[in-house]
Amino acid sequence: MKIAIRYYSKFGHSAQMAQVIGDVMGVKPESIETPLTEEVDILFVGAGLFLGKVNGGIKDFARSLNPQKVKKVVCFGSSAIVNSPVPQLRSIFEDLGFSVATESFSCHGSMGPIYGGHPNADDLQSLREFVSRNYK
Repeated sequence: MKIAIRYYSKFGHSAQMAQVIGDVMGVKPESIETPLTEEVDILFVGAGLFLGKVNGGIKDFARSLNPQKVKKVVCFGSSAIVNSPVPQLRSIFEDLGFSVATESFSCHGSMGPIYGGHPNADDLQSLREFVSRNYK
């Protein structure tokens, strides 16, 4: 099975989460700046929220992809104030015709004193278990 991991990480949380996914799946995670040129069975895509919106150029990245070359998108991310970036990520990809997994992962991310230290070791262990249970 061909797996790819892409993320946008303003504060380092999504990169940290992507690394955990990469460790479980045996795949090197890369930022959305790295084009996805090959067909994949599963594309893990992660980002956080800033001012209530998905960070970075996720929409541009999604538009750069061919839905026929990505069998399934799996969303992940973190947020300090809004519950989860996953609904926005899901919407971006579904609106472009991608098949998006019903399973996703989100946790708190720190923003100053709000949820300081997150994602923490427990969050990352939960992510490991989520990926192993659903995709390994």
